Amino acid sequence: MIPADVAPQVQSLALFAGISREGWREVLRAGVVRDYPAGRLLWSAGGEARGLFVILSGAVRVVRAPAGRQHVVHHASRGGTLGEVPLFANGSYPATAIAAQATRCLVLDRDTIARVVERDPAFAFALLAGLARRVQGLVQRLDDRDGLSVRQRLARLLLERQSVTGVGSFTIGRTQAEAAEEIDTVREVLVRSLREMVSLGVVTVVSRGRYRVMQRRALERIAAVTI
Repeated sequence: MIPADVAPQVQSLALFAGISREGWREVLRAGVVRDYPAGRLLWSAGGEARGLFVILSGAVRVVRAPAGRQHVVHHASRGGTLGEVPLFANGSYPATAIAAQATRCLVLDRDTIARVVERDPAFAFALLAGLARRVQGLVQRLDDRDGLSVRQRLARLLLERQSVTGVGSFTIGRTQAEAAEEIDTVREVLVRSLREMVSLGVVTVVSRGRYRVMQRRALERIAAVTI
């Protein structure tokens, strides 16, 4: 059952917008809230599906490690959903999910989802819309990997992180290795590209692991132009 103090946080998500009173009661009754510290596994590749995970706060990295090198498949934050594919396809998890920071999730099992969809068919379309956006993101990630330089991909990551914090400082990952996985490169190449950005005055180091964009227009040019 969802704790009373968490219920408003769940109901505010777009996924549950317009849900009927009966459907909401099902979510409240059967939903389970789970907390994960940064770095904790939500599940491992090959594991049995445990439900639909809806991110209430924090962020999750979904990764695969073919040939021993880890790659980021998907990155989700508040309002994002995870675990649909094995849940609905009756298979195992194709990738590993890791909390990128302290993360809270709502977990709904398959039977609960079926009951909610029965009462609110629009809920099924909301889930499908989320899956469609994820497919679009995967296609874009593949295009970026094949068509953009590491420098460009790093510039886009920096712009993305800044968009979350506004003018404040930000981190690009718990570790430099994780940040490198985000842009499909290795730590050494990431560090070299970061140093170049700092030397150009495009970004500055605020403290260990934290950065601030100093020249957004210049960073946007780097992100947009093949170099």
